[in-house]
Amino acid sequence: MERTTCCVVGGGPAGMVLALLLARAGVAVTVLEKHADFLRDFRGDTVHPSTLALLDDLGLAERFARLPQRRVRTVQLPVGAGRSAVTVADLAVLRGPYDYVAMVPQWDLLDLLADEARREPGFELRMNTEATSFLTESGRVCGVRYRTADGRTGELRALLTVACDGRGSLARLRPELGLRGFPCPMDAWWFRLPRFEGDPRGLFGGAGDRFLTAMIDRGDYWQCAALIPKGTDAERRAVGLPRFLADFTAAVPWIAGRTGALDSWDDVKLLDVRLDRLRRWHRPGLLCIGDAAHAMSPVFGIGINLAVQDAVAAARILAGPLLRGRVSLRDVRGVQRRRGFTTVATQALQRTAHARFIAPVLRGRPPLGSAKRARRAARLIAGMPWTRRLPAYFLAYGALRERPPREAVRSGRPAAAARSTPRLLGGIDDLRGQLLHWRRG
Repeated sequence: MERTTCCVVGGGPAGMVLALLLARAGVAVTVLEKHADFLRDFRGDTVHPSTLALLDDLGLAERFARLPQRRVRTVQLPVGAGRSAVTVADLAVLRGPYDYVAMVPQWDLLDLLADEARREPGFELRMNTEATSFLTESGRVCGVRYRTADGRTGELRALLTVACDGRGSLARLRPELGLRGFPCPMDAWWFRLPRFEGDPRGLFGGAGDRFLTAMIDRGDYWQCAALIPKGTDAERRAVGLPRFLADFTAAVPWIAGRTGALDSWDDVKLLDVRLDRLRRWHRPGLLCIGDAAHAMSPVFGIGINLAVQDAVAAARILAGPLLRGRVSLRDVRGVQRRRGFTTVATQALQRTAHARFIAPVLRGRPPLGSAKRARRAARLIAGMPWTRRLPAYFLAYGALRERPPREAVRSGRPAAAARSTPRLLGGIDDLRGQLLHWRRG
């Protein structure tokens, strides 16, 4: 019978970060990834400053810097009567060296993490292996049943199973975890358009006839997302691609002449946007993190950042119990207690953005209740630098900063991450840690 100490289901960013950190701490860990490789069309290719600092702590900063990447420092929106571009977030205000978001193909990041983890004797990565169900004994999850691409089946027993397999997670089928969903006013179309020299840099947004667009600077092309009213994909496609491209060009005039790069609707992929979270991320022997625990809206583009920070917190909290060979319900509950506040706060901000900005525009109404309020907000953003700093801090670090287990640090500079932490968020982190310590005592 096959055994491991920790079985990680899913080889995405959360799963690979968790596996690497645990393996470096001396834990035997096996990752099950259902695909043959990491070469897939990921849409979330953002690596935020908190993850960049983590890679530095792990001694991977130089190797990561050699990967093909684009650095994004600003978020711009066309607001006001003339739709002139206004910078609403400027990461240059952050303390260096990580004052940017790196746009890196996710398969390159995952390959880097996997190659580094393979250096650890307790690490195993099984590609083409899909978890099909959980093994349960006396109410405790004790591993998984799996199936390989060639049809072979088997069982892998584990002291702890961690679900990192996204919003389609096997764990989400368990009713006792209590999946809670929130209304989303939009779905997203994803497509690519050529980028020319002289185009705006960074992340650029626009608004059209009942749709919003976000355009991510990827160097030689724009990765575009068009937010459309929820459930209208078939209806809008029936109107025809030329009509959408004309509306898109009207919203982003400087892109005119390049929309011919889209030959058919086959070049436009639909993302069913969801916003939800599990009421309980755990049960004896099982923990859910990342999108398996909380599917995020694309608003703010921080889903990967949250998932990675979940993994860091889980590794720090659980490495000791796993090495001792005994993981209690209190141990796995501690991960949700640590990360739950950040998840709830972030989703609350996303829901506010849905209600106050996205939903009105998709209904053909001005955001914030009136055009006058929208213009006032535009003047406020343009005239006060501090209104750009808080969004930058939030995009970079989220609401709570996590640090890896000391055993996993390889940079020789354990304080490197601390020096990159904004003073404001660092103080909140310390204060919350003291409150949690007081509550447990």
